[in-house]
This record gives sequence, C-alpha cells and structure tokens, in this order.
Amino acid sequence: MTAYCLLQDSMVRSVAIIGAGVSGLASVKCCLDEGLEPTCFERSEDIGGLWRYTNSMDSRRVSVYHSVITNTSKEMSCFSDFPCPEDFPSYLPHSLLMEYFRMYARHFDLLRHIRFKTTVLSVRKRPDFATTGQWEVVTEANGAQKSHTFDAVMVCTGHFQEPYLPLASFPGIDTRFKGRYLHSREYKDAEAFRGKRVLVIGIGNTGGDLSVELSHVAAKVFLSVRSSTWVVSRLSDQGFPLDMINTTRFNHFLDWLLPSALMRRIRFRKFNSWFNHANYGLASTKSSNFKVIVNEELPFCLLSGTIVLKSNVKEFTESSAVFEDGTTEENIDVVLFATGYIFPFSFLEESVRSLFDDNRSLYKRIFPPQLEKPTLAIIGLVQLTGSVMVGAEMQARWVTGVFAGWNKLPPTSKMMADVLKKKPPVESNPSERKNLKMSFISYIDEIASCAGIKPSVLKLLLTDPRLALAIFFGPCSPYQYRLVGRGKWRGARDAILTQWQRTLRPLRTRVADDSSDSSSSWHWMCFLVLPVALTAGFLFSKYPPLGWSPQAGPQL
Repeated sequence: MTAYCLLQDSMVRSVAIIGAGVSGLASVKCCLDEGLEPTCFERSEDIGGLWRYTNSMDSRRVSVYHSVITNTSKEMSCFSDFPCPEDFPSYLPHSLLMEYFRMYARHFDLLRHIRFKTTVLSVRKRPDFATTGQWEVVTEANGAQKSHTFDAVMVCTGHFQEPYLPLASFPGIDTRFKGRYLHSREYKDAEAFRGKRVLVIGIGNTGGDLSVELSHVAAKVFLSVRSSTWVVSRLSDQGFPLDMINTTRFNHFLDWLLPSALMRRIRFRKFNSWFNHANYGLASTKSSNFKVIVNEELPFCLLSGTIVLKSNVKEFTESSAVFEDGTTEENIDVVLFATGYIFPFSFLEESVRSLFDDNRSLYKRIFPPQLEKPTLAIIGLVQLTGSVMVGAEMQARWVTGVFAGWNKLPPTSKMMADVLKKKPPVESNPSERKNLKMSFISYIDEIASCAGIKPSVLKLLLTDPRLALAIFFGPCSPYQYRLVGRGKWRGARDAILTQWQRTLRPLRTRVADDSSDSSSSWHWMCFLVLPVALTAGFLFSKYPPLGWSPQAGPQL
C-alpha cells in the first residue's frame, strides 16, 4: 500500500502543532517524515519553549532560570537520528541545548513550517467531527484573528504551563506575612535575593537548584520539605554520567526479575553510599513515599549550614514561618514557592478538555480515548525517570504513524480499559503528583512497540552480537529505536557503538597518561555475559514486563 493511499484512508493530511519547544520540533519533523503537512504555531518569536532563557517577565511564558543545566546527559537526551556534537559536554547549559535545537531545526528544514508570534486562542471540533475528525483552530497574530481547519492537532505545550501557587495551604502568607512571596517561574538569578533570609518551599529539582544558588548570596536559606527525598549526583562511578550507567536494559531486566522489596533495598543502599540521607533529615529507608532529585551541591550546603532543612510550613506570621514540628524561623524576607505547575489547556473547548484532568486519563498518556476520531494528541505531557525529550519524540513518531495510517489504535472500549487499569490514585497537589512519573525504558518500549520500532535483543544476538550486548548492557540511548521499522536510520548502529567516545571527547582537553589496557578484559566480559543476555532476551520475549508502575518510585 502506498503512503498516498494510507493518507487517503486515514483522512489526515494537515496537522496543527501547538508550540515550538522540543515536543513541537519533534512533531514537525515526524509529520514531514510521514508525508503529512504540519503547521506549527508558536506564540513567541523563537523555538525552544521552556529551554529558551529570557530575562523577560512575560506572564504568558515560562522559561528556565539562567544557571540551569540538564539533568540528563546528551547521549540519553538527543533526538534519535541526530546525535549531539561530540565536542558538546555531557550535561548542557540552556545556551548549548538551544544551539542543538537550532542545528536540528536547520538540518531538517523545520523553521519554514513554524508561524512565530502566533497565539492559538481556541481548538474546537468542527460540526462534522464525528465523520471527518477535523478541528477548527483560531489563532491571533499582529492583533488579527484567523480561523483554520486541520485534519489533526498535536498539542505540544508540555506540563510547565501555569504556576501552581497553593496559598490556601499556607495560612497567613497572603494576609499577615509582610515579606515578599513568589513562584519559581519568576526566578531568573540570585542577585535580587542578596543578603535576604529566604524560605524555599518544595524540594523537587527546581527547589533544590534554587536553594543551592541562593545560598551563595542570601544571608540564610531555609528549605521546607514535605516528603522523603533522595539526592543523587549526575556523576556515577568513575565519573561517567549517571543515566548512561543506570538506565540500561540489564538493570531494567533485574527490576522486572527480582522482588520489588529487594530492588528497593538495593536502591536505597546505593543512594546512601554517597551520604546517609537520614542523618541529613532528607529520607528514610522505611518511607514508601519518596522522590529522587539530582543535585551535587545540596548535601554540602546542608553540611556547611548555608541551607537549613525544615519540615512543612504550618502558618505564617508578619515576619516568620511556623513549621509543623513546632519550630519557628524569624525575620523571613522572601518565600519562594517551588511547587510545580498545572496544565489547564485553556484553548481546548470544554467538551474536550473535560475528557482528561491529567495524563492518567489519556490512552498511553497521549490520546483522549473517548473522541470519535483519534485526531487529537497530547505530546510531552509525561515525566519519565529519563529524558522527556526522548519520550516526546517517541510519542510523536507513533502519533504521526497513526495519523498517516501506518499504526492503528484499538477500539475505544479497549483503550478505556487500558486507561482504567493504569490509573492509580493521585495527589491533588501537582508538586506531589506521582502519576506523571514513569519508568523511562518501560514507557519508551511500550510506545515503540505500538509503533513497530522496538529493537529485539534476542534477534540481534543472532545477527549482530556486538550490537546486542551494547544495547542490553550499555545505555538505553535513543538511537536504539532507529534500528528497525519505519524511520530506520543507517547511522543508528554506529551511534550506539561510539556513544562512549562522544561522552569522553569533550574531556580530552588534557590527556593524562594511562597505559592500562582493558581491551582483553572487555572481551572476556562479553564472553561471560553472552549467556545472560540470551536468557534475558528469551524471558523478555516470552514473558514481557508489566510495563510501568507509577507507585514503585523512580527507576534510576
């Protein structure tokens, strides 16, 4: 069947893409790969979305703070058919990440499909939606509104849309407290807080980063924590990126094979091998409700007293914060809420928006299953234990395959059953939502299987043992999903086998003499682990993993 016939059968040709961040760029490229006609609407003047830093305090736009650096390494975060330059460091500041996005957009000629300074006001089903699946999209540019008709819509605005500011949970903050309070979205750099006594509420990655940065200039920083929090470093053993060491199919196989209680004990022991979290008041091995954040400096700041850990805030007075453990901190100048975001999707018509309160109600975290036609996809509304960039691209590849007719969705009844089966209870506080966090390999493999692009380790062991071992024991990098199926990339094998070289290349600015030769030991290791890989490949093919467990905690 030709691509043209598939497009005719699927009734989808024109696709509206909302947002030109990482999800939007991947969606434009995937549409082009499938022969679709994308039009991307971006309300700002540039690509990059959240990652495009700006000093502007535009209330409509969220951007990273100036000092931010990625928590996932370049090899584990890049687009699957476009590796980061080898001279880029493993962890990228926002400026280099933006440079990479621009390289990607230029290489695949994406910019001509993006309409900048164009805001999407509304997305509504057309009267004949039940038969055509078409949408009416109203946009505004230069003060003029325009209506468009599209066969499908990909919403790529992510989950960092509107700040969540839970003032009602902190009595006195907006009535008695005389100091300043703000959401982390308003934070750009630390200079405005010099000499201040600052209370940071929330210990996600943002709360940890900002507390550390503020501790360099503030008189004192207090960090209010509600739940157990394990702190890990971006650096793993021997200085390699943590995600390249931990996010492997072998470790994923162990997670599936061994009892969860045992894996949790192993994981907690690994966390505590860096420092004892209970001594710092951060986490206990007895806690079943916990989060994991990435921060190299936080433990030392706690050890040196520049940051003081506190329990949850009970209430505020005119100048102090009273905590649930009965302690009080006086003379608080600023309260900084690192309490997360909500994603209202206000441009969607109410009948559509009411179908999902968050991604738990979406089939595979993407499709509203109740729609008569599967022509609306929410891209990037996921939080993974790995890179969301990889997750968004994988979603876009599957979705555009569905639009083009290559991939089929099950009946509505089966999609609803799948949603209900995987829909656990969720906290009302967005900063505490565990439902968005899923195992990276489980979720990416699940979507890749739907798209027909998941590699088979067992088959590779028979045809290309070297590559199979690299895939099973090495990092589960995005290139693995370009080995087979639609979108297969000829450079995928080489990208996998050379990923460690690209990781070490930017460090070779000064070569230290090390005459040890590990090549023989590597060959012996490959020989010894071959039976393990064969057994694991067989078991995974016969007994597939259950997928993801949103209540099992982060799978590092």
